[in-house]
Amino acid sequence: MSDLVPLKALLNARAPSIAGDALSAANRRGCPLSDLRDRLRRSGLRPTRQRLSLGWLLFGRGDRHLTAEMLYDEAVRAKVPVSLATVYNTLHQFTEAGLLRQLALDGSKAYFDTNPSEHHHFFLEDEGQVMDMPDCGITVDSLPDAPEGMEIAGVEVIVRLRRRPGSVRQS
Repeated sequence: MSDLVPLKALLNARAPSIAGDALSAANRRGCPLSDLRDRLRRSGLRPTRQRLSLGWLLFGRGDRHLTAEMLYDEAVRAKVPVSLATVYNTLHQFTEAGLLRQLALDGSKAYFDTNPSEHHHFFLEDEGQVMDMPDCGITVDSLPDAPEGMEIAGVEVIVRLRRRPGSVRQS
């Protein structure tokens, strides 16, 4: 079954009625689209159809790393009517709102992480793949003093990897 049917059904669905039966509301798991609408509103973003569509594609599969082009390809496959420029704009709006984290890994592409918490990454250079680094207690000592009027907002460690010649790729 295509991703299109559930996406269209969710986008056309209405949020559950607040006046509904309290017992059935307590037993209901909640509507993922309603949760996304609330998440956008709490972040100061209006839940437009395009933001909801792209947000559904972004956050509906758990934590992951992708480029604007990757998200655009997913949107095209799901028959979401959106331009690449809109995908870029939406990713930057989500980043500014704290819903995404932009990663500076490769000079030619921006990667976005759906897990905006502070954590570190492995970057497989040959494949353009980003992976979360397990929490292994990395510390960065001896940071320079920030220039006057500035403060350090965070430190990100990216370990660049490449496959050894002759190594077998694991799935």
